[in-house]
Amino acid sequence: MKKIQPSDEVKFSVSMCVYDGDSENYFSDAVHSVLNQTILPNEVIIVVDGPVNEKLDQKIKLFEKLEVVKIYRLPLNKGHGEARRFSIEKANNDLVAIMDSDDICLANRFEKQISVMNNNQDLDVIGSSILEFEENIENIVSIKIMPESHEEIINYMKYRCPFNQMTVMFRKSSVINAGGYQDWHYNEDYYLWIRMFLKGCKFHNIKEPTVCMRVSKEMYKRRGGKKYFFSELKIQNLLLKKKITNIFQYLFNLFTRFIAVSYTH
Repeated sequence: MKKIQPSDEVKFSVSMCVYDGDSENYFSDAVHSVLNQTILPNEVIIVVDGPVNEKLDQKIKLFEKLEVVKIYRLPLNKGHGEARRFSIEKANNDLVAIMDSDDICLANRFEKQISVMNNNQDLDVIGSSILEFEENIENIVSIKIMPESHEEIINYMKYRCPFNQMTVMFRKSSVINAGGYQDWHYNEDYYLWIRMFLKGCKFHNIKEPTVCMRVSKEMYKRRGGKKYFFSELKIQNLLLKKKITNIFQYLFNLFTRFIAVSYTH
């Protein structure tokens, strides 16, 4: 595939975080998918959240040799929200794309997103739908379609997180203005989008998938239990307090989440 080197007009950063529980092979696939785009970032920021095992560390050191890759190591595990916050602060560009350490970007992801952002200068955040796969990227098990327009996204936000975080590209200045990423169990992204909406930010999702997300039964089990439910409860309390939802939506949301947590455990 022919690479299109980024020009001054499309300089952007990619933010990734990795920790000891990540698979070294999944991590490697994720980084390669970022480095094999039709439009390339001029920096890939990888934050190593605390000490990691030797196999994973070897993979990290291989990418560290690339000029475009910048590695930052946190001495202790700070959690996803804090690690992501640190990576955004280190970005040298206002345009920043998020990437998870076990998913795979489709080759034209950044090209599509930059095209939309360039044509819509008032946009602050752009995401997309995703393809979900198990084990092998050829084994697509589902597609998660997201709301497209700003109005549809705000309506969707009343019920659940309106972006697939691993697909998001945003303007760093808008994120910082809203307080940036903050620690919130499994919901640091949802919390950020709510705060950005309250600051008047504009949102968009591309209907077509731009990222393949790795899924498993273990992943769904992790997103359950009392800790996850109380994280969701706090989010719903915030939505109600800020009058994004009403009491009827609030009660409905809590009921559906309680049923979901009960079903996974």
